[in-house]
Amino acid sequence: MSADISQSPVPTLTEDAWALLHDLRLRGFRPAKGGPVEAELTNAGMVLVRGPNLALAPAGREAHAAWARLTPGSEDEALAKATYERFLVFNVEFLRICTDWQLKPGNQPNDHSDAAYDFKILERLDRLDERAATLIEPLAKSVPRFAGYRGRLTDALDKISGDRAWLASPRCDSYHTVWMQLHEDLLSAVGVNRADEAQPE
Repeated sequence: MSADISQSPVPTLTEDAWALLHDLRLRGFRPAKGGPVEAELTNAGMVLVRGPNLALAPAGREAHAAWARLTPGSEDEALAKATYERFLVFNVEFLRICTDWQLKPGNQPNDHSDAAYDFKILERLDRLDERAATLIEPLAKSVPRFAGYRGRLTDALDKISGDRAWLASPRCDSYHTVWMQLHEDLLSAVGVNRADEAQPE
């Protein structure tokens, strides 16, 4: 089921403000740093300061949904839909990789003492990453906000061998973190609610 946001007006904000609002939507929150961009969003009622963090206000979530939704019927939307549908298939494979990284056969926690086991999982991730790169590239060229994902995924992938946290930790821009943000961004682009998301068979 698609979210009915096509008629929602898009507020007037600076490009930097939209970039920050988009980042907040994907991350959930981020440390409040002050400055003119945060002030612009705060004054517009788009964000809230909660303790040390900045978070989306309901108005900010609604505004972002209207801004992020690609024009229905456009070539960009058609490309995003095709990308999203293929991504769902890749996502099943990626989540299986993450599960196998954390749990060994028999639901035993993976203590990462078996280098051969971990290496086989990382080989699977490498192969998935190569296919994901070809999936993301056309959309990244067409819709600028998708251009950064390829580099961020590559950066996380390169760091896993030195620090296992870079595969699935929520505390850094791990491969899993960036992958899930890409997922959310695709949902926003095509107007699908995650709760209504169809799963590939």
